[in-house]
Amino acid sequence: MKDRLLRHRRELLGFATAGLLAYAVDLALFTWLRGPAGLGPLTAKALSFLAGCTVAYAGNAHVTYRDTRVRGPRPYAVFFAVNLAGAAVQLLCLAVSHYGLGLTSQRADTISGAGVGMVLATAVRFWGTRTLVFRNGGRVGSWTG
Repeated sequence: MKDRLLRHRRELLGFATAGLLAYAVDLALFTWLRGPAGLGPLTAKALSFLAGCTVAYAGNAHVTYRDTRVRGPRPYAVFFAVNLAGAAVQLLCLAVSHYGLGLTSQRADTISGAGVGMVLATAVRFWGTRTLVFRNGGRVGSWTG
């Protein structure tokens, strides 16, 4: 039981660390691409998102889930799709709050998109990463299995 709790804590910590590093890369690259590089917002965000996904995948593959061997381009493609789903969750939270509930202030947008949306998106990304990308033959998707 204690060993299992330690594994879960290590998994959460590794996932969070990879995610924070990926977020930092995404933000820094987006800022640079929009500023000095002079790219448009959508191009800059698409490139920074791709870079962030790549950093998160590498961190999870080499640290968090290093005992789970995945090979070829399929795991990265699934990881990218999981991250797109997370981004969609964040956008959905923002859209519901802003357009559905009429909460249109900058504070409301920040809370719904970067607060509530980020929490829900992180849950989607964590579940998708451990269940669909870095599956372990002896482990099912939930912590109860």
